[in-house]
Amino acid sequence: MCSQFRGSDSQMEQVEFDHFRQFLQDACGIALGENKQYLVTNRVRRLLEEHGLHSFSDLITELKRSSNRGLRDQVIDVMTTNETFWFRDTYPFEHLKNKLFPEMMAPANRMFGPVRIWSAACSSGQEPYSLSMAVEEYKRKAMGTLGRPVQIIATDLSSIVLQQARLGEYDRLSVMRGLSPERRDMFFDAVDGNRWRVKPILRDKVEFRALNLLDSYSALGRFDVVFCRNVLIYFNAELKAKILQKIHASLKPGGVLFLGSSEGVGQLGHLFEMVRCEPGILYRAL
Repeated sequence: MCSQFRGSDSQMEQVEFDHFRQFLQDACGIALGENKQYLVTNRVRRLLEEHGLHSFSDLITELKRSSNRGLRDQVIDVMTTNETFWFRDTYPFEHLKNKLFPEMMAPANRMFGPVRIWSAACSSGQEPYSLSMAVEEYKRKAMGTLGRPVQIIATDLSSIVLQQARLGEYDRLSVMRGLSPERRDMFFDAVDGNRWRVKPILRDKVEFRALNLLDSYSALGRFDVVFCRNVLIYFNAELKAKILQKIHASLKPGGVLFLGSSEGVGQLGHLFEMVRCEPGILYRAL
């Protein structure tokens, strides 16, 4: 029996939740835990009203129709959008500037072409633009020379957040989350009193692409550094291992992987060497 949409008192029934959970896992690999009906209901209720759907069963029926791509993207967006910050956890960006860039920019390594960095699950762009700022700050510290050009590839499953990231405009609340006034003034232009836009010098280093982490990464090429942070916690153990194996294949020999503070490589220690950054941890591809 379908639960009719009645506003704030409506909640998914178990059978609807099971179908929705299967859709989300098939679409992007995210494994919702048990008893998450309340979370799902709160996140998708607005979409029911927006698309004129009368029940959660109607929503699931529409999601199964390949023709309704817009609704599918909106559902994935509301279920995968998480909090993001500028220079989140700080240490990966400081280690990149103080340790990795000097190594990769050394004269002996300049023959190896551009330094390539991948920001996986980049959301609305704070991470790749933070990386671009780190490049500029290193360049200024190195008296205006990099030694090797830097390319940043930023990917996300959600076309909605990718559109926001490409625009590169952020409101006051977003700008305040981890971005110092000095960096804001140096790397952003004021659009008005409440919005700022990243400067071309940051944007020009970043290429945004749509990518589902369950799909092939071969079109991306190989990387010196991969940031895949605070993403793996949403996958089950099997999918997590598959993603890490594919990331390993996308790294150049000795390439570096940064994960979130609560994430690790699990049983794949034969593929990665754990290195302590003091503070923090990175993983080198073996």
